[in-house]
Amino acid sequence: MTKQKYITLILILGFLTALGPFSIDMYLPGFSAIADDLNTTVNNVSLSLSSYFIGISAGQLLYGPLLDRYGRKQPLYIGLTVYLLASLGCAVTKNIDMFIGLRFIQAVGSCAATVAAMAMVRDLFPVEDSPKVFSLLLLVLGLSPMLAPTIGSYVIAVWGWHTIFIILAIMGFAVLLASRFGVPHTHKPDPSISLKPKPILTGFAKVLTTPQFYTYAVSGAVAFSGLFTYVAGSPLLFMDIFKVSGETYGWIFALMSVSFIGVSQFNSLLLRWYKSEQLVYIGLSLQLIISTAFLIAAINNWLGLYSTIIMLFLYLGCLGLTNPNTAGLALAPFSKNAGSASALLGALQMGMGSLASMAVGILVKDSMIPMVAIMASTTLIGLGILLIGRKNIKEFAQSDSSDTIIEH
Repeated sequence: MTKQKYITLILILGFLTALGPFSIDMYLPGFSAIADDLNTTVNNVSLSLSSYFIGISAGQLLYGPLLDRYGRKQPLYIGLTVYLLASLGCAVTKNIDMFIGLRFIQAVGSCAATVAAMAMVRDLFPVEDSPKVFSLLLLVLGLSPMLAPTIGSYVIAVWGWHTIFIILAIMGFAVLLASRFGVPHTHKPDPSISLKPKPILTGFAKVLTTPQFYTYAVSGAVAFSGLFTYVAGSPLLFMDIFKVSGETYGWIFALMSVSFIGVSQFNSLLLRWYKSEQLVYIGLSLQLIISTAFLIAAINNWLGLYSTIIMLFLYLGCLGLTNPNTAGLALAPFSKNAGSASALLGALQMGMGSLASMAVGILVKDSMIPMVAIMASTTLIGLGILLIGRKNIKEFAQSDSSDTIIEH
């Protein structure tokens, strides 16, 4: 693979992965405007964020077997078409319930891009390079939190929130064209992959019960739900509690992404000297220390706007260290069923994220304490799962030295 082709693939795969998060971040500054226009509350608008997370979680399980059976591209094209149409629907709806439902459909469409991109990483690159590739994808993915809220705030100020979803529809079409002409067919259709419920569930069960998968996928997903907690809670935290403007909020959100993306790129350098397993443990340990200190400070009312930004900046940096390594380690044992494994990994991440975001919508009213408590508790649980699961991985490796290849 030439350097130019390598960079092109990383960019396209990165934008495929970023489509869903961009759909989350770009409309966040418009919560108040949407609430006013649809005659509802900001908390009700935040349910559209939860419905999006639920849609991604459920949709990824749908696309996993389809990507293994029909190849990567056909299901991807269908999903992106659904995304495009749902985005246009969001732009013209006049009802909050319809808006929440269309966001669910939009998510189901967008997650085809996410699952396909992760499966293509497993198809195109050696297993040992996966954490590095995922770190590079996070660099492209970082365009979302860095640019989306800031762009969204100015678009809303000039043209209104409806334009956000027209822009997202255009982005979906552009990504469809890029994947059609810029990415090779990485996985031939496999008629031996059954789409009947029982074989699909059996295949998912085998993936999920592989010690290396469930250890890193579940611990990573639980810990990574802290990011979704922050995304769901940040509009309420900064615009309602700290009373910053929508434009200022956009810049704060962009600043926060510098930490997450910067550390994810530093991870590529750290992999020269440390194993991914070591970096996951270090990242989760630091995340627990920071989130615990954050919670203590919040309970004692020691935090103002700037100190809150600093604590969140440090917390998100830990996620930039753990996420690419847990993803690479979770997918490493699988070859034939990379689509199903990628779908389960994404479903776990988004499922945990949707639960966390719903908890934020219910609990966060006029205090940051519930949001920070969720961040600290999920980190503690994630680290506990990692410590227990690592023992199971060692026992499994001793009892079965052969490579794990899941077949239907």
